Amino acid sequence: MTESQKIPRHVAVIMDGNGRWAKAQGKPRVFGHKAGMDAVERTAIYAQKRGIDVLTVYAFSTENWSRPMDEVKFIMSLPIDFYKRFVPVLNRENIRIGMIGDREGVPDATLKAIDQAAVDTAQNTGMLLNFAMNYGGRAEILQAIRKLANSDMDLSALTEEKFSDAMYTSGLPDPDLIIRTSGELRLSNFLPWQSVYSELYFTDVLWPDFDEAELDKALEEFKKRDRRIGGLSK
Repeated sequence: MTESQKIPRHVAVIMDGNGRWAKAQGKPRVFGHKAGMDAVERTAIYAQKRGIDVLTVYAFSTENWSRPMDEVKFIMSLPIDFYKRFVPVLNRENIRIGMIGDREGVPDATLKAIDQAAVDTAQNTGMLLNFAMNYGGRAEILQAIRKLANSDMDLSALTEEKFSDAMYTSGLPDPDLIIRTSGELRLSNFLPWQSVYSELYFTDVLWPDFDEAELDKALEEFKKRDRRIGGLSK
Protein backbone atom coordinates (compact mmCIF):
# COMPACT_ATOMS: atom_id res chain seq x y z
CA MET A 1 0.00 0.00 0.00
CA THR A 2 1.42 3.34 -1.03
CA GLU A 3 1.49 6.31 1.32
CA SER A 4 -1.51 7.91 -0.43
CA GLN A 5 -3.53 4.69 -0.09
CA LYS A 6 -3.12 4.60 3.68
CA ILE A 7 -5.94 7.12 4.05
CA PRO A 8 -9.20 5.95 2.44
CA ARG A 9 -10.67 8.36 -0.08
CA HIS A 10 -14.24 7.44 0.83
CA VAL A 11 -15.38 6.33 4.28
CA ALA A 12 -18.99 5.25 4.83
CA VAL A 13 -20.52 4.88 8.28
CA ILE A 14 -23.51 2.91 9.54
CA MET A 15 -24.31 5.03 12.59
CA ASP A 16 -25.85 2.47 14.91
CA GLY A 17 -26.62 2.54 18.63
CA ASN A 18 -28.33 5.89 19.21
CA GLY A 19 -31.34 4.32 20.90
CA ARG A 20 -29.28 2.02 23.14
CA TRP A 21 -27.06 4.94 24.09
CA ALA A 22 -30.11 6.98 25.15
CA LYS A 23 -31.55 4.07 27.11
CA ALA A 24 -28.28 3.72 29.01
CA GLN A 25 -28.61 7.40 29.92
CA GLY A 26 -32.18 6.90 31.10
CA LYS A 27 -33.39 9.12 28.25
CA PRO A 28 -35.87 8.63 25.37
CA ARG A 29 -34.54 7.36 22.04
CA VAL A 30 -34.77 10.80 20.42
CA PHE A 31 -32.14 12.02 22.89
CA GLY A 32 -29.75 9.51 21.33
CA HIS A 33 -30.49 10.69 17.81
CA LYS A 34 -29.69 14.26 18.80
CA ALA A 35 -26.41 13.13 20.36
CA GLY A 36 -25.77 11.19 17.17
CA MET A 37 -25.87 14.40 15.14
CA ASP A 38 -23.21 15.86 17.41
CA ALA A 39 -21.11 12.79 16.60
CA VAL A 40 -21.63 13.47 12.88
CA GLU A 41 -20.27 16.98 13.30
CA ARG A 42 -17.11 16.04 15.16
CA THR A 43 -16.45 13.00 12.96
CA ALA A 44 -16.84 15.08 9.79
CA ILE A 45 -14.49 17.78 11.01
CA TYR A 46 -11.86 15.25 12.01
CA ALA A 47 -12.28 13.18 8.84
CA GLN A 48 -11.61 16.32 6.82
CA LYS A 49 -8.45 16.95 8.82
CA ARG A 50 -7.31 13.36 8.21
CA GLY A 51 -7.55 13.88 4.44
CA ILE A 52 -10.68 11.86 3.67
CA ASP A 53 -12.42 13.03 0.47
CA VAL A 54 -15.94 11.68 1.07
CA LEU A 55 -17.74 10.74 4.29
CA THR A 56 -21.11 9.08 3.70
CA VAL A 57 -23.30 8.59 6.78
CA TYR A 58 -26.35 6.30 6.86
CA ALA A 59 -28.85 8.77 8.31
CA PHE A 60 -32.20 7.10 7.53
CA SER A 61 -32.92 3.87 5.68
CA THR A 62 -35.97 2.90 3.66
CA GLU A 63 -36.72 0.39 6.43
CA ASN A 64 -36.66 3.06 9.16
CA TRP A 65 -40.18 4.22 8.21
CA SER A 66 -41.47 1.28 10.27
CA ARG A 67 -40.26 2.94 13.50
CA PRO A 68 -42.71 4.79 15.79
CA MET A 69 -44.04 7.90 14.06
CA ASP A 70 -42.83 10.28 16.79
CA GLU A 71 -39.29 8.96 16.36
CA VAL A 72 -39.47 9.24 12.55
CA LYS A 73 -40.71 12.84 12.81
CA PHE A 74 -37.86 13.71 15.15
CA ILE A 75 -35.24 12.16 12.86
CA MET A 76 -36.69 14.06 9.90
CA SER A 77 -36.39 17.29 11.88
CA LEU A 78 -32.69 16.75 12.55
CA PRO A 79 -31.45 18.06 9.16
CA ILE A 80 -33.32 21.31 9.89
CA ASP A 81 -31.53 21.66 13.22
CA PHE A 82 -28.28 20.56 11.56
CA TYR A 83 -28.60 23.31 8.95
CA LYS A 84 -29.17 26.02 11.54
CA ARG A 85 -26.33 24.94 13.83
CA PHE A 86 -23.65 23.37 11.69
CA VAL A 87 -23.53 25.02 8.25
CA PRO A 88 -21.39 27.92 9.53
CA VAL A 89 -19.05 25.34 11.08
CA LEU A 90 -18.88 23.35 7.85
CA ASN A 91 -18.08 26.48 5.86
CA ARG A 92 -15.30 27.31 8.29
CA GLU A 93 -13.97 23.76 7.92
CA ASN A 94 -14.33 23.80 4.08
CA ILE A 95 -16.78 20.84 4.06
CA ARG A 96 -19.51 20.35 1.44
CA ILE A 97 -22.94 18.74 1.97
CA GLY A 98 -24.62 16.19 -0.29
CA MET A 99 -27.42 13.64 -0.17
CA ILE A 100 -28.11 10.24 -1.70
CA GLY A 101 -31.41 8.39 -1.46
CA ASP A 102 -35.00 8.54 -2.62
CA ARG A 103 -36.42 12.03 -2.20
CA GLU A 104 -39.97 10.71 -2.56
CA GLY A 105 -41.70 10.66 0.82
CA VAL A 106 -39.12 12.78 2.64
CA PRO A 107 -40.83 15.86 4.17
CA ASP A 108 -40.42 19.04 2.16
CA ALA A 109 -38.90 20.90 5.12
CA THR A 110 -36.26 18.19 5.52
CA LEU A 111 -35.33 18.27 1.84
CA LYS A 112 -35.29 22.06 1.85
CA ALA A 113 -32.80 22.09 4.74
CA ILE A 114 -30.52 19.55 3.05
CA ASP A 115 -30.73 21.27 -0.33
CA GLN A 116 -30.03 24.68 1.19
CA ALA A 117 -27.05 23.27 3.09
CA ALA A 118 -25.74 21.85 -0.19
CA VAL A 119 -26.11 25.26 -1.87
CA ASP A 120 -24.57 27.15 1.05
CA THR A 121 -21.52 24.85 1.14
CA ALA A 122 -21.14 24.30 -2.62
CA GLN A 123 -18.22 26.72 -2.83
CA ASN A 124 -16.17 24.68 -0.37
CA THR A 125 -13.38 22.58 -1.84
CA GLY A 126 -12.78 20.08 0.96
CA MET A 127 -14.49 16.88 2.02
CA LEU A 128 -18.01 15.95 0.93
CA LEU A 129 -20.27 15.04 3.88
CA ASN A 130 -22.84 12.86 2.19
CA PHE A 131 -26.12 12.02 3.94
CA ALA A 132 -27.79 8.75 2.93
CA MET A 133 -31.40 9.78 3.61
CA ASN A 134 -34.33 7.47 2.81
CA TYR A 135 -31.67 5.22 1.33
CA GLY A 136 -31.92 1.51 0.57
CA GLY A 137 -29.33 -0.38 -1.44
CA ARG A 138 -31.75 -2.68 -3.24
CA ALA A 139 -34.07 0.23 -4.01
CA GLU A 140 -31.10 2.13 -5.45
CA ILE A 141 -30.27 -0.75 -7.78
CA LEU A 142 -33.89 -0.99 -8.91
CA GLN A 143 -34.09 2.73 -9.64
CA ALA A 144 -30.89 2.47 -11.69
CA ILE A 145 -32.37 -0.40 -13.72
CA ARG A 146 -35.56 1.58 -14.35
CA LYS A 147 -33.54 4.64 -15.33
CA LEU A 148 -31.48 2.65 -17.81
CA ALA A 149 -34.52 0.79 -19.17
CA ASN A 150 -36.22 4.13 -19.88
CA SER A 151 -33.15 5.53 -21.63
CA ASP A 152 -32.01 5.11 -25.22
CA MET A 153 -29.06 2.96 -24.14
CA ASP A 154 -28.49 -0.39 -25.81
CA LEU A 155 -28.60 -2.56 -22.68
CA SER A 156 -26.58 -5.28 -24.39
CA ALA A 157 -23.67 -2.82 -24.21
CA LEU A 158 -24.20 -2.09 -20.51
CA THR A 159 -20.99 -2.04 -18.46
CA GLU A 160 -20.34 -1.81 -14.73
CA GLU A 161 -19.17 1.76 -15.24
CA LYS A 162 -22.36 2.78 -17.04
CA PHE A 163 -24.48 1.08 -14.40
CA SER A 164 -22.58 2.93 -11.67
CA ASP A 165 -23.34 6.18 -13.47
CA ALA A 166 -27.06 5.48 -13.01
CA MET A 167 -26.71 5.10 -9.24
CA TYR A 168 -27.20 7.79 -6.59
CA THR A 169 -23.43 7.75 -6.04
CA SER A 170 -22.56 8.58 -9.64
CA GLY A 171 -19.30 10.51 -9.75
CA LEU A 172 -18.17 9.37 -6.30
CA PRO A 173 -15.49 6.78 -5.58
CA ASP A 174 -16.70 3.53 -4.05
CA PRO A 175 -16.17 3.43 -0.28
CA ASP A 176 -12.74 2.13 0.66
CA LEU A 177 -13.81 1.64 4.26
CA ILE A 178 -17.22 0.99 5.83
CA ILE A 179 -17.53 1.45 9.60
CA ARG A 180 -20.42 0.09 11.64
CA THR A 181 -20.83 1.01 15.28
CA SER A 182 -22.67 -0.72 18.17
CA GLY A 183 -21.41 -4.26 17.61
CA GLU A 184 -23.76 -5.32 14.82
CA LEU A 185 -22.01 -7.32 12.09
CA ARG A 186 -23.98 -6.64 8.92
CA LEU A 187 -24.35 -3.97 6.23
CA SER A 188 -28.15 -3.61 6.48
CA ASN A 189 -28.86 -2.75 2.84
CA PHE A 190 -26.16 -0.07 2.76
CA LEU A 191 -24.29 0.48 -0.52
CA PRO A 192 -24.39 -3.18 -1.70
CA TRP A 193 -23.23 -2.35 -5.25
CA GLN A 194 -20.51 0.04 -4.13
CA SER A 195 -19.15 -2.02 -1.23
CA VAL A 196 -17.98 -5.14 -3.07
CA TYR A 197 -14.32 -4.34 -2.33
CA SER A 198 -14.77 -2.15 0.73
CA GLU A 199 -12.86 -2.95 3.89
CA LEU A 200 -15.28 -3.53 6.77
CA TYR A 201 -14.65 -2.32 10.31
CA PHE A 202 -16.97 -3.15 13.19
CA THR A 203 -16.80 -1.65 16.66
CA ASP A 204 -18.85 -2.13 19.83
CA VAL A 205 -18.79 1.64 20.45
CA LEU A 206 -22.26 3.21 20.22
CA TRP A 207 -22.47 5.97 17.62
CA PRO A 208 -22.93 8.94 20.03
CA ASP A 209 -19.67 7.89 21.71
CA PHE A 210 -17.76 7.66 18.42
CA ASP A 211 -15.04 10.31 18.43
CA GLU A 212 -11.68 11.24 16.91
CA ALA A 213 -9.86 8.44 18.72
CA GLU A 214 -12.34 5.86 17.44
CA LEU A 215 -11.96 7.09 13.86
CA ASP A 216 -8.19 6.85 14.27
CA LYS A 217 -8.58 3.22 15.36
CA ALA A 218 -10.57 2.45 12.22
CA LEU A 219 -8.03 4.21 10.00
CA GLU A 220 -5.15 2.37 11.65
CA GLU A 221 -6.91 -0.93 11.01
CA PHE A 222 -7.46 0.09 7.39
CA LYS A 223 -3.72 0.61 6.96
CA LYS A 224 -3.13 -3.03 7.94
CA ARG A 225 -5.46 -4.47 5.32
CA ASP A 226 -3.98 -6.07 2.21
CA ARG A 227 -6.24 -4.63 -0.49
CA ARG A 228 -5.60 -7.01 -3.38
CA ILE A 229 -8.97 -6.35 -5.10
CA GLY A 230 -8.78 -9.66 -6.94
CA GLY A 231 -5.02 -9.63 -7.45
CA LEU A 232 -2.20 -11.35 -5.63
CA SER A 233 -0.67 -10.24 -2.37
CA LYS A 234 2.61 -8.39 -2.78
